[in-house]
Amino acid sequence: MDRGKLYSYRDNKFIVDVNYKLYDESESSWRGELVPMEYKPISNGEGYVIEFQNGTRGRCSLKKKVNRAVSGVPPLYYYYFVVLNR
Repeated sequence: MDRGKLYSYRDNKFIVDVNYKLYDESESSWRGELVPMEYKPISNGEGYVIEFQNGTRGRCSLKKKVNRAVSGVPPLYYYYFVVLNR
């Protein structure tokens, strides 16, 4: 997995470092999954910006994958992401 950063779309405030994996890099969208490197409350929705390892950024939507949690207390969940616009 590559390392990136997650920001709030509203105020561009840093939320958490993430590990991510891209599954689809078509011209129209980017899709993949990410897991935060530390626990932060993250809700489903479109209010995020992901910054990839190469510095590219895109507004994204997140959805928690509830059937796939990383062990730990508190748990670190996997999230499915779709970049809405670059």
